Amino acid sequence: MEFQHKSLAAGRWAKMSLVEQMANIGSEVSRALKWKRKNHEDYCLRAVGRALELIYLTIESVTVKSHIRELTRLREAILDYFYGDNEFGSSDILREKYFNHFNIAARK
Repeated sequence: MEFQHKSLAAGRWAKMSLVEQMANIGSEVSRALKWKRKNHEDYCLRAVGRALELIYLTIESVTVKSHIRELTRLREAILDYFYGDNEFGSSDILREKYFNHFNIAARK
């Protein structure tokens, strides 16, 4: 797999706390949502790709089973929202609320 976040994939990502990882994933999702609202599909999908890459790296670095379950559901919901039919009924606001908690926690 060719990573866009090469230094993170090389091991730096695994050294971050789960909260920091989730905050970074949230930043990419926020970028994707911003570009989606502006109808820039190419930029949106690039940001989604980066978010999915970070989710993959997080799944690879996590050992707690419940965290892995949460991350795989998150990946599924993001794929459904941006590439699927939004069967989960996600919204921009719901995604932003989910990640805002991690952003606040990561700053402390």
